Amino acid sequence: MKRFASIKRNTNETKIAIDLQLDGSGKSDIDTGIGFLDHMLHEFARHGLFDVDVKAKGDLFVDSHHTIEDMGIALGMAIKEAVGDKKGIKRYGSIILPMDETLVLCAIDLSNRPYLVFDGEFSADKTGDLDTEMVKEFFYAVSYTAGMNLHLKVLSGKNNHHIIEGMFKAFAKALDEATIIDPRITDVLSTKGSL
Repeated sequence: MKRFASIKRNTNETKIAIDLQLDGSGKSDIDTGIGFLDHMLHEFARHGLFDVDVKAKGDLFVDSHHTIEDMGIALGMAIKEAVGDKKGIKRYGSIILPMDETLVLCAIDLSNRPYLVFDGEFSADKTGDLDTEMVKEFFYAVSYTAGMNLHLKVLSGKNNHHIIEGMFKAFAKALDEATIIDPRITDVLSTKGSL
């Protein structure tokens, strides 16, 4: 069974197409018009071993807000669709990921109850062409459209590039773990019988 989603999201502000294969090898073809976001989505694909294709066009003449937020919404929709009925998945994933001086904790519960806890600060307004305040907005959008409980916490770090990259890599690794199919789980991992 291929766990795949193809999402198209078109608004007056953005046009986004994303293909996501959960059981991939880390291949990606990304073009959002925001170089640093492209870099982060390549990292997400590679470290989560997801195959990801993204084409996004947004009103970047205004600013990057709509493109980044809508990219998060589209990715969340793709994750939710690709995971499907959640039968057999581990549901939870977590990691403490080092990147040079930076240490990031990420924990995920694919519970269908969206919630974001984001504990991280940036010392600059931009990293490359990415507005750092949009990092939280991106993960908020992903968590709410995917229906996941997502915790991201920066335990240490000073370099904004390292902090953001650490978050994306940690998110990828935790999501990979949460979506792994465990043969011991024959239904959904919940005493309620559904998620």
